[in-house]
Amino acid sequence: MAHPLELRACALQALLETDPARKTAAVAALADAGHKGNWTVDTLAVLQAPGGIPGRPARPELVPPRLVGRRSMATVEGRAMLVHALAHIEFNAVNLALDALWRFPGMPPRYYVDWLRVASEEALHFNMLCAHLETLGCRYGDFPGHDSLWEMVEKTRGDVLARMALVPRTLEARGLDAIPPLRAKLAQAGDQAAAAILDVLLRDEVGHVEIGNRWYVQLCEERGLEPISTYAALTVEYKAPVLKGPFNLDARREAGFSEAELARFA
Repeated sequence: MAHPLELRACALQALLETDPARKTAAVAALADAGHKGNWTVDTLAVLQAPGGIPGRPARPELVPPRLVGRRSMATVEGRAMLVHALAHIEFNAVNLALDALWRFPGMPPRYYVDWLRVASEEALHFNMLCAHLETLGCRYGDFPGHDSLWEMVEKTRGDVLARMALVPRTLEARGLDAIPPLRAKLAQAGDQAAAAILDVLLRDEVGHVEIGNRWYVQLCEERGLEPISTYAALTVEYKAPVLKGPFNLDARREAGFSEAELARFA
């Protein structure tokens, strides 16, 4: 039998990969090795980050969010722009899961297993959206994208508590609110295949946000911090975006938000 793969080191190599197909294939191979019991995880290794993080292709061009373009559902191109925007979010989500996996030593083994699961499912989402994009006559990279999600990943690279607070349970949780209306628009436009993909995304994203919530609460407990007030302080310290409704309270509840937090959203 081949020597077991070391999970965090392999995650870093996958993060550095610039080609989307090779990146998602590397994630799938790592997840498969896990299912076969053929990897180990060194929870204490302090890995050095080389240049080139995150690895991504030359296209799409990255622009400010306001310049990404309108996405009218009345045309095939408009629907393609929306599907492309979703694919770009999922590609960034693959990278952020890999970054959460390799970057932070000293976490329990379950933490790394959780984030491999997230990376694997985000890679599947990306591939599903790219395949559908091709049925619309386009490919990933044909339209511009923005980098807002990764900017917060970069800001929180020094503290796993801040990362859990402000990426999965803040930025990714916005997907819980945004996916249902987007799904309705695509379905109304007659794109039932895209609507079905968004059903998968919403189902899985609930689990991803739950992972972020669970580790955030555990880290707060370990540090003797009150979660709600700590979260408020972190949003100010890291200049997190102000969240605006409407909120998908049912999905947020399923993803582990406390009733006190949900009351504030309501």
